[in-house]
Amino acid sequence: MKEHWLMGLGGAVLLALVLSGIAPYDRLTWLLEVAPVLIAAPVLLATYRRFPLTTLLYLLIAVHALVLIGGGAYTYARVPAGFWVQDLFDLGRNPYDKLGHFMQGLVPALVAREILLRRGYLASRAMAGFLALCVAMAISACYELIEWWAALIMGQGADEFLGTQGDQWDTQSDMFLALLGASFALAFLARWQDRQIKKLDLHNALLFSA
Repeated sequence: MKEHWLMGLGGAVLLALVLSGIAPYDRLTWLLEVAPVLIAAPVLLATYRRFPLTTLLYLLIAVHALVLIGGGAYTYARVPAGFWVQDLFDLGRNPYDKLGHFMQGLVPALVAREILLRRGYLASRAMAGFLALCVAMAISACYELIEWWAALIMGQGADEFLGTQGDQWDTQSDMFLALLGASFALAFLARWQDRQIKKLDLHNALLFSA
């Protein structure tokens, strides 16, 4: 049952990826934005049998992938849903990219936490949470460095990828949103993840004992 559900989830992400690549606003920006999806998908497929993740984590990874795909198709500054939020709250810019950075903190934090706990690297859930937060922030910092390098290499051609929309504090606010995402994950989703880890470990133990 779980495998069928995951196959459907993966199929939906794959369909969205294909559709987004038919006529994106900017082809290079699309490729840069969906690159994490193209990297993560084979890794998840290769490790599914050996180290399956919790259902919660697969769901959140899929949501994050869809956020990236949407940003790639339109560029973050032009996603229609972002304009709706901008008009609703009378904002000065399209805030869709902030959703992407929130997810950039939330998902890696839970991935790191799950690996640390299930692999037995740490027994303390408090320390696992702290290190998961550090991992999420390190990933956010690395992504900002990649954007900086892209700007240096591509010049004005990197504007769509950067998506700063004239905000001089865009880098700092991006990392702050990642911090909020990671903190939200640890504060509100950790117990849910723990319950699923317990079920998953019990299931695996039954399989090995059979």
